Formats: sequence, C-alpha cells, structure tokens
Amino acid sequence: MNATTAINAYTNIGLETSVTTADPHKLILLLYQGALLAISSAKNQMLRKDIAAKGKYISQAIMIIEEGLKASLDKNAGGELAQNLSDLYEYMSQRLLIANLKNDVSALDEVSRLLSDLKGAWEEIRPVVMSSAQQDARSTPPAAPAKAEALTYGRI
Repeated sequence: MNATTAINAYTNIGLETSVTTADPHKLILLLYQGALLAISSAKNQMLRKDIAAKGKYISQAIMIIEEGLKASLDKNAGGELAQNLSDLYEYMSQRLLIANLKNDVSALDEVSRLLSDLKGAWEEIRPVVMSSAQQDARSTPPAAPAKAEALTYGRI
C-alpha cells in the first residue's frame, strides 16, 4: 500500500466516523466542508487543465449542495428562511454548471465565498445550539436560534 492510498483510507475512515457520530448541526458543517473541498479541488484541476477531474469535483460539489444541503431543508417548518436557502443553493448549482462548461474560475470562487459565509454563520450558532441542548436536558425551554436550526434543517 503506497502512502497516498494509506492517507485516503485514513481520511475515509475519519470521515465515516465523523458522520456516524455527528449531531445534525455537525452534519451540516460536514456538508459545507465537503462542498468547499470539492470546489477547491475542481479549481486546482481546472488550472491544471484536467477536464475529467474538474468535472468530477464540480459534480461532487453540486451533489453535496443539491442532495445534502438543499434536500435536508424543511421548507414547511423553516418558512421563508428555508426557501431563501433553497433558492441560494439552486443558484450555486447553476453557477457551478457554468463554471464547468466555461472553465470559469470566478464562478467557482463566487460559490466558494457563498458557502464559506454560510458555513461561518452556521458555526456561529453552534454555542447557542449546544447551550439549548443542555437546557433541554434540564427541562428548560430551548433558545430561539436552536429552534430555527431544527426547523430549517429538519430532515437530518
């Protein structure tokens, strides 16, 4: 087994462990991280002019956005916020398709910035979510942001 194969195996095991032990909040973070990594890889492959690899990574990013982030939204419970996120995810997918077709690095950068902003906001609510979970354990009502998180991403 060469070093690259060993590193990939270790990474896959680490990711599988993270996913199986993650709470819903952490799962969304993992999806953001995965999409950002796929876009970064696509950009590298685009610059190397490796068309097949570029397409693979862009497809992976679109799949994470559409089948992970967007599909996990609960539009009924999340209301306008969930609908706005759904629309933003749709826009990102379209920009990634354009980036793939036109080898547009700026479109990749745009989607990466949008995802980074959302990931940062999601990370910021983590302390509120965790403190709400601790309050729930003591039978105290949860804080409003924790409820918004549960309603927006209700399918995880």
